[in-house]
Amino acid sequence: MLSAESAAVIRATLPAVGAALDEITTRFYGAMFRDRPELLDGMFNRGNQASGAQRRALAGSIAGFATALLDDPDTRPDTLLDRIAHKHAAVGVTDDQYTIVHKYLFGAIAEVLGDAVTPEVAAAWDEVYWLMAGALIGREARLYQDAGVEPGKVWRQWTVVERRGETPDVVSFLLRPADGRPAPRARAGQYVSVQVRMTDGVHQLRQYSLSSEPGGDLRRITVKRVAGTAGTPDGEVSGLLHEQVREGDELALSAPFGDVFLDDPADATAPVTLISAGIGGTPMTGILAHLQALGSARPVLVLHADRSPADHALRADTRRLVERLPNARAAFWYERPGTEEPDAHEGLMNLDGIEVPADSAVFLCGPLPFMREVRAQLLRAGVPARSIRYEVFGPDLWLPGPAA
Repeated sequence: MLSAESAAVIRATLPAVGAALDEITTRFYGAMFRDRPELLDGMFNRGNQASGAQRRALAGSIAGFATALLDDPDTRPDTLLDRIAHKHAAVGVTDDQYTIVHKYLFGAIAEVLGDAVTPEVAAAWDEVYWLMAGALIGREARLYQDAGVEPGKVWRQWTVVERRGETPDVVSFLLRPADGRPAPRARAGQYVSVQVRMTDGVHQLRQYSLSSEPGGDLRRITVKRVAGTAGTPDGEVSGLLHEQVREGDELALSAPFGDVFLDDPADATAPVTLISAGIGGTPMTGILAHLQALGSARPVLVLHADRSPADHALRADTRRLVERLPNARAAFWYERPGTEEPDAHEGLMNLDGIEVPADSAVFLCGPLPFMREVRAQLLRAGVPARSIRYEVFGPDLWLPGPAA
């Protein structure tokens, strides 16, 4: 894939480029949005821009892809590419936008690194970029085809048939296709993008996991109101959904995407372990509902951590689904335990004494510090890294290696 000549140049320049990636991506986004402001309308989330999460995710993906090519020039990092492709398809990225990104990204590289960007250096990094872009374009084309939508045309109107408060800062919306046609195929654990028009006329979007059984024509999303921290703004999309959307309203949803899902054939027998914290429990509830709908007899272990039982969104749903599955069990951890869950553990999740089957398919979702800590506990307990799959809400800032 990567030519030997380019590999030598990338190896020599990766430390300098990597050290400058934060400044490069800052200038890249600034110039691109200055010249192409329409991309902020329904394509990029302003909250992720303001927090720097999108910038750091882009920098990490470029460095990660380049490093993987150097480690094995004939092999692409498929996990990284699949994760990005699903995120791109969920917001309707099209082939021509890679040319736009290339223009502004390489303009930023030249600005930041100056004379260090010789023709040889530019050509080598250009090769890396188009290897990555080409791989993503191919993956995204297949995702669009599998979803039965044209490239970039992922949106469809859905009607809110029920709104239900889950906790003081979490609400669920039950949705049905507004056009009366069947709902698109979804896999347990996947997400949809929700696109809304803000008061200033700009469309903003956010991804939400499907928190109900993904079959049938009814779908549920469960939305936590995002409060800004450390100077970052409150979540625009979650705020609007909480404050304005009621039964009978319509929402624009993308087709379902996401590379972390459970396809459970009827004869599957391998154990499943679902580990989450906070609003990270939403895809786990969807997976549980899928298993229950199939009448699965697989051993299922559900582990969840939260601030308190009152803050635990979908707690009753989780309990009900676990009780209906013949070989399922659950354990909860709360920083402030309550009488609602007398058998719950107090404090942060600690897997000491919890038997996680070594052959289990493990799904992990929650805040990044939580996932890093629990993943380390799982590895120490003998669960293979390849068996642990994780979902990140927002730009992916954590791409662990096999032994990380």
